[in-house]
Amino acid sequence: MNITRAGCLAAVMFAAMPVLMPAGAQTVYVPPKASDGHPDLQGVWSTDSITTLERADRYKTLVIPPEQVEALTKAHPQVVRQATDDNQKTSDGLLNGKDLAQGRGYNAFWIDPGTRFGVVKGETRTSWIIDPPNGKIPWSEQGRKLAAEGREKLGYSDPEARPLADRCLATGGRTGPPMINGLYNNHYQVVQTADSVMILSEMISWARIVRMGKTHNPGVIHPLFGDAVGHWEGDTLVVETTGFAPVRAMQGVPANLSENAKVTERFTRVSDKELLYEFTVDDPVFYTQPWKGETTWRSEGEALYEYACHEGNYAMEGILKGARVREAKGLPLEQANEE
Repeated sequence: MNITRAGCLAAVMFAAMPVLMPAGAQTVYVPPKASDGHPDLQGVWSTDSITTLERADRYKTLVIPPEQVEALTKAHPQVVRQATDDNQKTSDGLLNGKDLAQGRGYNAFWIDPGTRFGVVKGETRTSWIIDPPNGKIPWSEQGRKLAAEGREKLGYSDPEARPLADRCLATGGRTGPPMINGLYNNHYQVVQTADSVMILSEMISWARIVRMGKTHNPGVIHPLFGDAVGHWEGDTLVVETTGFAPVRAMQGVPANLSENAKVTERFTRVSDKELLYEFTVDDPVFYTQPWKGETTWRSEGEALYEYACHEGNYAMEGILKGARVREAKGLPLEQANEE
């Protein structure tokens, strides 16, 4: 009896003792939980960054050494552009000759790409692509040919022949998958319930709906940006998207995808302010291998900006008028939007 009491007392005392972490060990982050007990990924997340999907040729490695970050940041073309463009600090919105000569449709006043490289897992990155190691999309010869044929089909004959962005419907790069930053409107809002996760992109306000715990739709159904179904693996939301509409093979931003493609995305909240976003693109039609990337989404207390794309948008009218002018002159239409 005394031994039993002594054992119980020792167990109670041991349970009450603080857990001592080894010197230098990091505490494990425990994400907040939603009502269904899974990690709460909700909120507004920012992805603005001067890091791009593919690695620019001026960078030779994925990771920038700490001592080089400041200098490379100052020298980045987008940072230089925002600091030196003539109209950067004015609100007249007029294009200047410098912008037009460089083939840009916007001066720096209208863009918001960010001013810092992305930091993923504590490393400053030059590209989101981590595999292949060269940071480039692994196009196959067939893929390049199909992409070129797709672009030719877009044409200038009527509004429905133009890309989705021209028509104010969606922007593939921000809508995804995968979801990649661009020149502006780099925010997402995540709303989740037990059976659905909604990801609203700030760019042209497209809402992706991820059906949780479901099976994919029949193969005859091809939503514009694919059929997204999700499940939880521990604290990570895994989203698998298949069944892409044929039009995705013509958009090309950030990735051409065939009807047989599969994109797998993983969302893991790694701190109160950061969400790790990982993706794998698997499409043997366009690429020689599956390719992978990872980015960090940041919570910075910001809100989504209303993207009223159709209001006052005269770009489509200008594009089509330019095409008619070039037709009358017998000039190739692929240059129609350069004048």
